[in-house]
Amino acid sequence: MAVLPIRKFGDEILRQPAEAVTQFDSALQKLIDDMVDTMYAAPGVGLAANQVGVARRVAVIDLSVGKRRGELHVLVNPEIVETSGEITEEEGCLSVPDLVETVRRPESVTARYLDRSGEERRIFGQGLMARALSHEIDHLNGRLFVDRLRGLKRDRILKKIQKLAKAGMW
Repeated sequence: MAVLPIRKFGDEILRQPAEAVTQFDSALQKLIDDMVDTMYAAPGVGLAANQVGVARRVAVIDLSVGKRRGELHVLVNPEIVETSGEITEEEGCLSVPDLVETVRRPESVTARYLDRSGEERRIFGQGLMARALSHEIDHLNGRLFVDRLRGLKRDRILKKIQKLAKAGMW
């Protein structure tokens, strides 16, 4: 297993919709294991495959960041099937490091996905889990949390990214 480099805002792969997984082979299992190692090392609560340069519909989520066994969720080909409510909270992203902004997301989310063995599952999330599901599935669709910002919020975060890039820190 390995810790992979995380792609940052501006990398084209983050804007590409990821391709569906059709084979549950050893290469997929290695990708999943490497993604988990990368997420924990970052540390983060979620990671999508395109964030490590692989345009496949795979995401991992663990709200405990590896501290509680059994809380790791591996989502292959996930799609949101139902949402309800709305909540606005601070959100960050491993591909937009050290920058956070308040983002509006569903308060609860139900998603359909395949587990790492190819078995169909459903997951229901509220609060932070709903936010993580929405965030990671957005990544797989080529969308970043900054795309959900409007007006001054969006301008402010984009200017910060440009400033960091000019300083060679991005």
